[in-house]
Amino acid sequence: MSHFEPDTVRAGDQLPALELTVTRADLIRYAGASTDFNPIHWSDRHARALGLPGVVAHGMWTMGAALRIVTDWCEDPARLADYSVRFVRPVPVPDDEEGARLEVHAQVTAVEDGLATLALEVRIPGDKPVKVLGMATAHVSVEA
Repeated sequence: MSHFEPDTVRAGDQLPALELTVTRADLIRYAGASTDFNPIHWSDRHARALGLPGVVAHGMWTMGAALRIVTDWCEDPARLADYSVRFVRPVPVPDDEEGARLEVHAQVTAVEDGLATLALEVRIPGDKPVKVLGMATAHVSVEA
């Protein structure tokens, strides 16, 4: 289902996939906007001291950016009733121009009481994709 039409949303509908990229420059901008200046988001030394592979993306950046699959689809962010996730794995962001890639997929799992329930899958692509958000669920109003 590529275009949102409230009266035609059905369980099983797949939203168009979304590919995201996050770079260290994005993390700096996000840190300024969110006031989250935790050094794991800008210092490899600090991140590694905590057992991380290096600088990682802010969990809230990942959560918010992934939601774009839903808001792009429904074309009106005001239709979003709620959204929740569990943070499963951090997103390592290399110190290069390419950054880290994420794949986001979403499917309508139910439609009832004027709300569509969507399950999101967010992962780092590769030979063995790595899931970064768990239990990612959004509810969108499908009332005309």
